[in-house]
Amino acid sequence: MLHVCMRDVPRRDPSTPAAVLRSPAARLLLVSAMAVSLLTACSPVSMLNALFMPRDGWQATRDIAYGSDDRQRLDVYVPTTADSSRRAEPPRPVVVFFYGGSWRGGRRQYYRFIGEALTRRGYIVVIPDYRVYPQVRFPAFVEDGAAAVAWTLRTIAGHGGNPRRVFLMGHSAGAHIAALLATDPAYLTAAGAERSRLRGFVGLAGPYCFDPAEYQATRPVFADTPDPAATMPCNHADGEAPPMLLLHGTDDETVWPKNSQTLARRVTAAGGAAELREYPGTGHLGIVLALAKPFRRSGGVLDEIDRFLSTRSQHHPETAPVEFANSVGGERTGALAR
Repeated sequence: MLHVCMRDVPRRDPSTPAAVLRSPAARLLLVSAMAVSLLTACSPVSMLNALFMPRDGWQATRDIAYGSDDRQRLDVYVPTTADSSRRAEPPRPVVVFFYGGSWRGGRRQYYRFIGEALTRRGYIVVIPDYRVYPQVRFPAFVEDGAAAVAWTLRTIAGHGGNPRRVFLMGHSAGAHIAALLATDPAYLTAAGAERSRLRGFVGLAGPYCFDPAEYQATRPVFADTPDPAATMPCNHADGEAPPMLLLHGTDDETVWPKNSQTLARRVTAAGGAAELREYPGTGHLGIVLALAKPFRRSGGVLDEIDRFLSTRSQHHPETAPVEFANSVGGERTGALAR
């Protein structure tokens, strides 16, 4: 859940990567952004995009409809190079990114830094909005996700993307949506697409294994669900899901790391491919902020995602090896953990 108002940020925010904040320059940038946010009533993420995101090397096509509702719109980010207009380039791998927001809010415009980060590594990025509570309840936002992915598979070639190299990616509630699309084939089938066409899934701090009926904040969002177990990607894990990279901060107190640990374990037990990476000292917001330019570091979250995407872009899904790697041992239980 990415907070977009300063009043939502706790007084002691454990989410920013510890290694990043050791840099005086990074601390100054972060404090400056927050100060401007307070004075202007702008969201910190908007200020991050405005102040620190390079404007060259990418271009965006915005407000493309993939459905009839105002929330069923998406933006497509495409890499640009100095000589791109003078030579034909091969189709690029594609990442469809779903943001978080407790299934209650969020805007694709806040996540331009995701588009910038991945286009600089050579990927085309699709960032959709989707309907949220109270306009809809589960499973409508997952169905919207399926519709956005189906749109991507049908039309991304017209934007220079390779429809045979499509990955899903998400943070928090967005990771939950993407994980359900990766683990439960019924959603994409209903949207006119097939799960087998996905090349991989990258999840950042997703609540894959929690029971929404156990928490007051999520009960109304999932109130129309006759079977709460069906809402949990962990319960759909099988050997047919696309390969997964699951990233989680060990200091995440919003969505506990056990969610990623359990999903990785169940996928590999079923014969699927899953990699788990845990980041000491990183919290729920920090795992996605690590993709923004002021917080990137060598060998960090962006490099790990790029490694996974690049490797899986070259592997045929039927011959990709099964992997299960964990950088930090141990499990934790707590909120959104079961």
